[in-house]
Amino acid sequence: QGQLVESGGRLVQAGDSLTLSCAGSGRTFNNYFMAWFRQAPGKKREFVAGITSSGELMHYADSVKGRFTISRDNAKNTVALQMNSLKPEDTAVYYCAATSNRLFPTNPAIYLYWGQGTQVTVSS
Repeated sequence: QGQLVESGGRLVQAGDSLTLSCAGSGRTFNNYFMAWFRQAPGKKREFVAGITSSGELMHYADSVKGRFTISRDNAKNTVALQMNSLKPEDTAVYYCAATSNRLFPTNPAIYLYWGQGTQVTVSS
């Protein structure tokens, strides 16, 4: 039974950088599209970034384009999210997820595997 575990979330100040990581275990996720979602208090879970199984194509939400970079290392069964120029509105619990869909799905219902989330808090 596969699972995903996020790490790296913490309290930072506006303008700081932070890298989140997601480690897969129990199975290999190199055949899956991987994504990061986030959910702020009182808000719906929203798509942040996604990456194809080969790592060749990436897709980002408009709110993070130019600031966040998603990457994956299939040999290590991990995916990362590099976040630069963080803003208070980036504050949320960040989740990694995996799906067999190959068309950059942004609907959380499509994803088969989820991590428990890691908290990112950005103060002004």
